[in-house]
Amino acid sequence: MREITLSQAVNEALAEEMRRDPTVVILGEDVAEAGTSFKVLSGLVDEFGTDRVIDTPISEPGFVGIAVGAAMTGARPVVDLMFGDFIYLVMDQLCNQAAKQHYMSGGKLTVPMVLRTNLGATRRSAAQHSQILQALVAHIPGLKVALPSSAYEAKGLMKTAIRDNNPVVIFEDKLMYQHKAPVPEEEYLIPFGEANVKREGKDITLIATSSMVQVAEKAAETLAQEGIDAEIIDPRTIVPLDEKTLLDSVKKTSRAIVIDEGHQSYGVSAEIAARLNEKVFYHLDAPVLRMGAMDVPVPFSPALEDLTVPTPEAVVENARKLCAGELIHAARRNLRFQAA
Repeated sequence: MREITLSQAVNEALAEEMRRDPTVVILGEDVAEAGTSFKVLSGLVDEFGTDRVIDTPISEPGFVGIAVGAAMTGARPVVDLMFGDFIYLVMDQLCNQAAKQHYMSGGKLTVPMVLRTNLGATRRSAAQHSQILQALVAHIPGLKVALPSSAYEAKGLMKTAIRDNNPVVIFEDKLMYQHKAPVPEEEYLIPFGEANVKREGKDITLIATSSMVQVAEKAAETLAQEGIDAEIIDPRTIVPLDEKTLLDSVKKTSRAIVIDEGHQSYGVSAEIAARLNEKVFYHLDAPVLRMGAMDVPVPFSPALEDLTVPTPEAVVENARKLCAGELIHAARRNLRFQAA
């Protein structure tokens, strides 16, 4: 099977869907001639023209509002938001309008809109261009949220998103645009709410999103050399979440670490860990651990920025402790201390 980059996979998915459905349009800043800042959309304007690949003014609230209206009246817009950090600017259009129209119209209106953007620290882009904000929109009923971890996932999830009648937000890790993976030439879609078991194991479950899947895979290789067999699960979509696959895995391994690059407090890792604790508590041999970004603005300093997000080494260290029973013993000591 051929290998292509994540950037090429997204471009290919959009081209295929635009050929299939003339109502699919792309709009955003620098999407036409420039092909976006990361060149993901390069060449699409040559095939589809400026009527369907539309450069917009620098007004995120304006063009996302246009996309919501276009989706309500028959189009299937794909909105390109240059950086995920700019999602703060469009929260009203996305969360008050797009997410709620179906409910507020009694099911008469739909908003088949895709908002594609990016996430990821360690690119030396400082605090306003490095954030990981999927938890913000995952909190809003009416929105679906996808986090592709490779070129294969990026293409399949994008095609599914465009055909969905609900608003979908896709976050692509900006550091992965040039990463290659096997991608079939024939058409395929990846259903939402269907997690991918990337690696089977029996000792501990590593649930990882987006680029944290690669962090988990590197950690699993190290752990395997130490006799610890880690299972890795990529949820692919956090809304809807394939809860059953996660629960079944943790029932089998009895231990879990949830790894997400977003801020740890009140984030995706917290939500998944809470569901595991609620639903498979009596299968656990240790507390479910969360690993996320530090609760600080992403530093510009490379040395400091690298410390803010989970690393394979940190995952290995926590997995060792879980499998050795160190954390459960520490938790019991704390409980006895508090009781005294």
